[in-house]
Amino acid sequence: MGQTFSGRRTALALWVALGLLAAPVVHAEAEPVRLALIEGLSGSFANAGEAVYRNLQWAVERVNARGGVRLPGGARPLALLRMDSKGNTEEALAQFRQATDQGVGYVLQGNSSATAAALIDALNKHNSRSPEHRALFLNYSAVEPALTNEKCSFWHFRFDAHADMRLTALTDVLQGDSRVKKVYLVGQDYSFGQQVVKRAREMIAAKRPDVEVVGEELHPMGRVKDFMPYATKIRASGAQAVITGNWGNDLTLLIKATRDLGLNLKFYTFYGNALGAPAALGDAGIASVLAVAEWHPNVGGKASDALVQAFHQRFPDPRDDYLHARMQALVEMLGTAMEKARSAEPLAVARALEGMAFDGKALGGVHNGVMRAADHQFLQPLYVSVMDRAGQGGLRFDVEGSGYGFRTVRRFSASELALPSACRMSRPY
Repeated sequence: MGQTFSGRRTALALWVALGLLAAPVVHAEAEPVRLALIEGLSGSFANAGEAVYRNLQWAVERVNARGGVRLPGGARPLALLRMDSKGNTEEALAQFRQATDQGVGYVLQGNSSATAAALIDALNKHNSRSPEHRALFLNYSAVEPALTNEKCSFWHFRFDAHADMRLTALTDVLQGDSRVKKVYLVGQDYSFGQQVVKRAREMIAAKRPDVEVVGEELHPMGRVKDFMPYATKIRASGAQAVITGNWGNDLTLLIKATRDLGLNLKFYTFYGNALGAPAALGDAGIASVLAVAEWHPNVGGKASDALVQAFHQRFPDPRDDYLHARMQALVEMLGTAMEKARSAEPLAVARALEGMAFDGKALGGVHNGVMRAADHQFLQPLYVSVMDRAGQGGLRFDVEGSGYGFRTVRRFSASELALPSACRMSRPY
């Protein structure tokens, strides 16, 4: 209310840059470039899968609203296919075979590093057997470091910072918290969770040798319904902080259990900034729950605020909140790579993606990064943020209508987190 003409003009420019105003649409008869989302859209982690779908669908809609991907034969829209893995690796492989049998050239997955590793192996074999029907795997969340190290593949591109990068940021922040003397480690019992627990212990020893790791737990993923026994162990240990890579209901239920015991803990998390966790904690999470991500809604600035507001306009239900800048970058970079390659053929697109810089203009400049050619790991800034009550100290946006949001503790540049890679990539040319 009372916005000046200059302010309206600035806001209008931002919305145009984001592709959120009327733009030429692709002709319906143009053959779409199909992207197969293979993710758990039902079962224990359906909320995480649906959050991914909303992000990718919104990114696809914005590209299509700008006219689609401009190719020599004419502009083509993107089409996102939903393929439910039910949170099961074998089902994900079955969906992968179905997608490639249909000639889909792009597979997207991320909510399990174990599934991602199986898909990389299947994709390597498929592309070797059927070079005329190659496909690429675009990974938005599977962060086990080996996927762009020992298990790296020319056909796999990771758009999230891997676990060691995220842990480097979290433990750098913990290093500066002199009040923490005892830490408990909790992880889901699969490759990613095991890596987080192992590397967290090593990084704490290197950065804060005075901090004692007083316990660690690896629990079955998606099968624990009562985390009270784990919370009781944490209480008995005297820990002042928990480091966890848990996500989805495994994180929410863990946090609820510690809250029910009245524990005053700091949680250093990968994913504590959404999917029910802030609402589960309530006031107990204020100044206590930290999360690491490539961006968060309270980064600040007109472009960032416009991005958040546009996402909320598209998905007004607070339960549908959880915006990922990296998933927007994935779709934008894919479209740019196709245009640079002048082709939607996966090999040509892979070559264009290698070394590609993302300047973030399509997102109003709120995010940037480079796809490292050596291992296909996206290098990007990370933010460590801490939970607070929305409206306090200028905290504009809450999470999922909970009344709680996150504010920046520290921003890390891409170069600070660009860890070396052990990838020895075999290229098809």
